[in-house]
Amino acid sequence: MILILDFGGQYTQLIARKIRELHVKSEIAPFDTAPDRLRAAGPQGIILSGGPASTYERGAPQLNPRLLDLGLPILGICYGMQLLARMLGGRVEPGATREFGHAQLRLIGRDRLLAGLRRTTPVWMSHGDRVEALPGGFRPIGATEDCPFAAASDPRRRLWGVQFHPEVHHTEEGRQILANFALDICGAAPDWRMSSFVERTIEELRRSCNGRRVVCAVSGGVDSTVLAVLLHRAIGARAHPVFVDNGLLRAGEADRVIVRLRTRLGLRVKRLRAAAGCLRALRRVTDPERKRRLIGQHFIEVFSRELRPADLLAQGTLYPDVIESVSVKGPSATIKTHHNRVEEVLRLIGEGRVVEPLKELFKDEVRQVGRELGLPEEFLERHPFPGPGLAVRIIGEVTPARLELVRRADRILIEELRQADLYREVWQAFCVLLPVKSVGVMGDFRTYDHVVAIRAVKSVDGMTADWAELAKPVLGRISNRIINEVRGINRVVYDISSKPPATIEWE
Repeated sequence: MILILDFGGQYTQLIARKIRELHVKSEIAPFDTAPDRLRAAGPQGIILSGGPASTYERGAPQLNPRLLDLGLPILGICYGMQLLARMLGGRVEPGATREFGHAQLRLIGRDRLLAGLRRTTPVWMSHGDRVEALPGGFRPIGATEDCPFAAASDPRRRLWGVQFHPEVHHTEEGRQILANFALDICGAAPDWRMSSFVERTIEELRRSCNGRRVVCAVSGGVDSTVLAVLLHRAIGARAHPVFVDNGLLRAGEADRVIVRLRTRLGLRVKRLRAAAGCLRALRRVTDPERKRRLIGQHFIEVFSRELRPADLLAQGTLYPDVIESVSVKGPSATIKTHHNRVEEVLRLIGEGRVVEPLKELFKDEVRQVGRELGLPEEFLERHPFPGPGLAVRIIGEVTPARLELVRRADRILIEELRQADLYREVWQAFCVLLPVKSVGVMGDFRTYDHVVAIRAVKSVDGMTADWAELAKPVLGRISNRIINEVRGINRVVYDISSKPPATIEWE
């Protein structure tokens, strides 16, 4: 087992997931867990995660010096590397330039951590501080143009540090780096499988639900569908799937979801119609955080009508949802409030009434769980769709007229992606209605209409993403159809920002 100490990094669970991909068991513990407890867990190696703080700031999370007494191999990533360096006598300072996104790592000499890598390899950076002077005993093993100590090691003390993030998909040889650490340096056994997660989760659900009725929120998406099937396998008729139609779904989606869940999976789904109330709550609301909170609150108000005092609430929350909204095990920064983490849900969590068996998994891992459960591919291939729905794809106030515009544009986008056989190649694609109008000309007439942004990204887990380089003819057809078929839109733009620094959704 590899143990990961969480210093609040956005990618902490991603490290655990990448270790699991190597078929090695991994667990996450808070950064301040006592060394004796860490030793009792029996890890073969420790990874120090990244984090949002600066090591030299007052109150920043620190590393317990006794951790080094365990004699285990330690890999520090980003903030974790800076902690190791500072604690052992090195110097950490703000970098002359910040590095966010792609960089080229140039290897220096040879080291077990970077064995098998190309001499120059693409890595993913996300840092403002950096190590300016290495501690005694350390030597540089990799550098980028702006970071002379992008990787360093002290093999005698079994300590390694990298300033970049090997756990993200865009560090092309990151898997090899983590394999070198877990399998070679630590000697961990590759004997963990996703089937182990499924078996363990079903048993845990039977135990934790303890004979109680569980009301399960389903949307038709991958996450909630997998959750509903897991619950059905674990507790049978005590699982009650409920679909809340809040009026913020794509064109015709509510009817399709109900039919598919009932006929294809045999789930007895109850439909609650709540569109009118949700739109009333969003009237004149433009702030994205307030939108998310109001939608979450309205969802719980409607959902609570099905929730008896002793019932449990089950949600298909994933790790990216959690880490962007509240800290999990370390002091992470809040990016945006997730609808599954509004005040009412947090209260139920505090009462021990929320079941979230997928909350430490990523989207692609949930798809693997679905395949282990035997779900048809038509359920597993769907693009992610946010809980607040189209409300966070309309910048500004949500109105029936604006919903209709973005629905019609979105339908065209998805139709064209499927026609070009690109739907499964793209991880997520959608339209965003912008809060601006632009001048146009149609025939001999001037127009002054809405602008739509197309967002299409490639990703593995949603934690990082690159914009998809769609072919010019495909983009041309999408733009042409939207402008010609959706009255009220006269301009289409394409979003070419990556995550980070942007997020995938605009709000």
